[in-house]
Amino acid sequence: MNEAFPRSHGTLFGLGLTMLLAALSTSIVTIALPSLARELSVSFHSVQWVLLAHLLTVTTFMVSAGKLGDLLSRKRLLLGGIFLFSAAALLASLAPSFPFLLGARALQGLGAAIMMAQSLALVSVSVEKKRTGRALGLLGSMSAVGTALGPALGGLLTEELGVRSVFWSQVPIAAVAFLFVSRFVATSSIDAKPAASFDRLGTLLLGVSVGSYALAMTRGSHEFLPTAVGLLALAAVALLLFVRVELKAKAPLVDLQKVRSPAIGRGLATSALVSTLIMTTLVVGPFYLSGALGLGPSAVGLVLAVGPGVAALMGYAAGRLVDRFGSPRITRLSLGAMVLASTGLASVSLASFSLGLGVAGYVAPLALVTGGYALFQTANTTGVMGSVPREERGVVSGLLNLSRNLGLITGASLMSAVFAFAAGAPDAALAAPAAIARATGVTYALGAGLALLSFRIASRSQKRPHERDTPPVAQKEAPALSRAIASSALRSGSSRLLR
Repeated sequence: MNEAFPRSHGTLFGLGLTMLLAALSTSIVTIALPSLARELSVSFHSVQWVLLAHLLTVTTFMVSAGKLGDLLSRKRLLLGGIFLFSAAALLASLAPSFPFLLGARALQGLGAAIMMAQSLALVSVSVEKKRTGRALGLLGSMSAVGTALGPALGGLLTEELGVRSVFWSQVPIAAVAFLFVSRFVATSSIDAKPAASFDRLGTLLLGVSVGSYALAMTRGSHEFLPTAVGLLALAAVALLLFVRVELKAKAPLVDLQKVRSPAIGRGLATSALVSTLIMTTLVVGPFYLSGALGLGPSAVGLVLAVGPGVAALMGYAAGRLVDRFGSPRITRLSLGAMVLASTGLASVSLASFSLGLGVAGYVAPLALVTGGYALFQTANTTGVMGSVPREERGVVSGLLNLSRNLGLITGASLMSAVFAFAAGAPDAALAAPAAIARATGVTYALGAGLALLSFRIASRSQKRPHERDTPPVAQKEAPALSRAIASSALRSGSSRLLR
């Protein structure tokens, strides 16, 4: 191995690029949607499916992709995911029709799901312990950079090279990531184990349940209410069947006995609730900044970039705090900060006209809520991942990502509906500034309630006398895991720009 470029550096660079790509593949498309609608002659509502096809696929296949990593070679599966991702991006850039483009984006979402599900497991076993803190703090920053960079890069590419360039521009980056992963990421001892059987029926039922729920939550109008109700009913039936199958399966996709453990159960629940809150800053924030404060598009973009920026800066520090004080304490601290921050956002929004707080009054609590979110994801994922053996971390990582994505999707639907109702106008974007400010305050107040509920769940189950801050399985690996979570925590950034 070249001494000037050690294996750990190559591993860090390759995995960092895969994380950046997963985030970039969603955010880079948002700015190109109007141009795609014009080029393909489709409506604005229809063109949203260029984004949703990707998001729904990622959400549906997250857990099964993680399970495959536990059964097969994680390195080979990651390489396959990168290849599928880049091939789908190329197909999307050449799409002759709108249905073809949607199919290519769905395939790209499958590749992204594989990449996201494997990254945390590979990071936790590939990087030397003495380099873990610095290396994985940087990985988390790259994920946040991918989210923040997407709209700006997408706008530049669309203007200079055409709208199709937002797809093919991802291929060279994926090729570099493939080369570095194939050369530098080592095959772990877990990869050498013989593959076990794969729960096909459980995978199908979970996919139907998650996909139906996500599809119901992303319906764009009340006109689709009967369809949404039918999809939710299908999701519930499929979930019940999934539970029944998993309880009888010899090699289940998800070991429900483990999911019922306090560490995993509370981790998944709080992750979904907090992700629902964080989506409010992205679906409601732009309306408030433009409609109530009168900011232009570029200024709105700069304010919203505060979130990914703070999250990127928090990556390394969050890992160090968890290592020092333990995941239960930092989880409670981060959730408490989010309660205060979301309450502050509600108060600032409601008082913006009477007190003249303006942009500065909004940015301060926004920075606190996003910083608290980054800290929570680090602490929460450290506790959950540390409660299971290394050979099962793929599927648990998939469950964590699934809970975040479902929270983000629910937040996009629920918070948008609350905002529109509170604005008291058929089209919230056309409401008066005072109505938009009031609706923003009401929506953030609901978000504060979700944060408080998460805090109560974490506080009530932590900390029992026999529990330690670091779960037994993780005691020998806590430094590697806790700083690694910056990468996993910020991966949810790939779904941040839904709208």
